[in-house]
Amino acid sequence: MYPVYYVTLQHSGRRFEVAQGETVLEAAQRAGIALPYSCRAGVCGSCKATLIQGHCEYPRNPPAALDAHDRAQHAVLLCQAVPASDLIVQAREVTSVEDIARRQLTVRVARKWQLAPDVIGLHLQPLPGELRLNWLPGQYLDVLLDEGRRRPFSIANGPQADGVIELHVRHVAGGGFTTWVSDVLKENDTLRIEGPLGTFVAREDSERPMIFMAGGTGFAPVKAILEHFLVLGTRRTIDVYWGARSAADLYQRELAESWAAKLPHLRFHAVLSDPEQAQIAELRAGLVHEAVLQDHPDLSAHDVYMSGPHAMIEAGRRLFVEAGLPEDRLYYDSFEYAPDVLAQILAGRAGIAEDVYGVKG
Repeated sequence: MYPVYYVTLQHSGRRFEVAQGETVLEAAQRAGIALPYSCRAGVCGSCKATLIQGHCEYPRNPPAALDAHDRAQHAVLLCQAVPASDLIVQAREVTSVEDIARRQLTVRVARKWQLAPDVIGLHLQPLPGELRLNWLPGQYLDVLLDEGRRRPFSIANGPQADGVIELHVRHVAGGGFTTWVSDVLKENDTLRIEGPLGTFVAREDSERPMIFMAGGTGFAPVKAILEHFLVLGTRRTIDVYWGARSAADLYQRELAESWAAKLPHLRFHAVLSDPEQAQIAELRAGLVHEAVLQDHPDLSAHDVYMSGPHAMIEAGRRLFVEAGLPEDRLYYDSFEYAPDVLAQILAGRAGIAEDVYGVKG
């Protein structure tokens, strides 16, 4: 008989069983309990929690998102931590997503269009007879490929009456799946998807000012969450920062500027990392997280949502907390390798060709 361990969540007292070899996150999901996560590969840190009691191991992937300070504070990564005893864990619970069932369905490409030179927009619609997918703005889905491979993409809109799902797919030069999307995939083609996934969703139990920070196609889930708040008629002060290399990469800049033009409590800040491109476009130059800190050196009174490349998320995680932001008011979605790809890289069997990449957005 294999040992069965139990995890108790300190704040709520909820308790669930963990099967042999199962991670804490997998067991929680099986029990219908939503804990924060994003990449599911131990890299992004979204699922970081504090181990109050017990011992866990990392037999799959090393907990790359934990630094020395995290380890000293008994932090664990729930997506990779496998209990070696009963555990008591201090973790955020995202109860808003618990009642939404994850499922698979077949969709057709209802529309395909060019958002930017290297970004494709897709509208996916359930096939006749399929129930439309339900999700919360900010969540993502997996496109299901052969041999059990998956490619995650953030959903760029909230649920629609017609079931349409919007994706923003960045093409990586020389890549496999995104090259196929860019060059081969046609309108009326079908895809198999699974969702919703992720816990990067709107937190509505606050009246604090909000800062949204997006990098590249990280704008997709930020757009979905922002539109949700705007439909709710929020009067909270909102600052939206979108960082990219060139003005062409700000592929829905006019939409963001229209929000700012209509709403006196919303400000939009476009930031370009290439100084020459910024000068040509007459836009702010620099790194997007630095722009946030220049404008808001004290973040103690804010809620912050951020989505984009791993390097941007890592900088924000560290520097925003140093600027006074409580860590439990920092919500983020990090664009990472698909789990199967990360496993190959860690085993030393993969290069960096995009046909083994799987990045949200």
